[in-house]
Amino acid sequence: MINGAKRLRELLAQPGPLLCPGTYDCLSAKVAERCGFPVLSISGAAVAASVLGYPDVGLPTLPEVLTQARNIARCVEVPVTVDADTGYGNALNAMRATREFEAAGLAGMMIEDQVFPKRCGHFEGKKVIPAEEMVIKLQAVCEARRNKDFVIIARTDARGVLGIDEAIRRALLYCEAGADMIFVEAMMSVEEMRKVAQAIPKPLKANMNDGGKTPPVHYNDLYAMGYKLINYSGMLQRSAIRAMTDVAEILKKEGTTTSAYPAKICDMTERSELLGLSRFYALEERLYGKFLESEGSWRKELDAHASLQQGDSQDIPI
Repeated sequence: MINGAKRLRELLAQPGPLLCPGTYDCLSAKVAERCGFPVLSISGAAVAASVLGYPDVGLPTLPEVLTQARNIARCVEVPVTVDADTGYGNALNAMRATREFEAAGLAGMMIEDQVFPKRCGHFEGKKVIPAEEMVIKLQAVCEARRNKDFVIIARTDARGVLGIDEAIRRALLYCEAGADMIFVEAMMSVEEMRKVAQAIPKPLKANMNDGGKTPPVHYNDLYAMGYKLINYSGMLQRSAIRAMTDVAEILKKEGTTTSAYPAKICDMTERSELLGLSRFYALEERLYGKFLESEGSWRKELDAHASLQQGDSQDIPI
């Protein structure tokens, strides 16, 4: 497992924007890593949808998110940050969340100033806690981290309920409290995005949410404004929803998936190669001896697609 926090700090110190897709399970994380993204985030809304089947209205608990985050961080070799909502309660709860996520291998976590339980920043009905209470939380989580490289992202949802000027005021307070990065949620215009970037001295995160309240802006333009981490939090899951719906409709109408394969459906070899099946085969054969290939085996096709790495213990695929 990489030192994700150290690697994320290195990436933040380098010039250029960091384009970051939001993941929600191990498969989405592996797909994003395979596509070459240097850093991943875990979307709280997408985890709520995938694990619980609920909208993002504050129902996931720390153990549920922690389990998902631990598995995602384990299965990729790029740094991963997690949406920790409000820290799951007061400052003490947030301190515990920091320790748990850090121990699980995450590179950093985002904590926000909504009331507990929170909701999606693009939903109606949001409320925020006093800025002074959030400052205490941020000071607490910064104290709780054992690894000083662990990145604390402070999010404010004040724009939607108190206006952009209050959001900026809070963001500046959160910088003073020790936050490493600032995220102003649900900005309503490019002008607001520029205003935030001009006012905040710390690295900034922007979130592009297709169909949300913030207008879409190319990541290079966001970087030119002053944003470093350009996040697409729900993109992978919402793309998967559309893709699954399309193929399910084909099956329902045609009684077969022939017309969808291979354009819309990957085969078993592709999925197995993404998950490292060749490396598991190699490990099992090293432990127990060579397999006898069964009739219809597609192992040769799998091995042809896989990059087998053998040698040190770090290559054990578990």
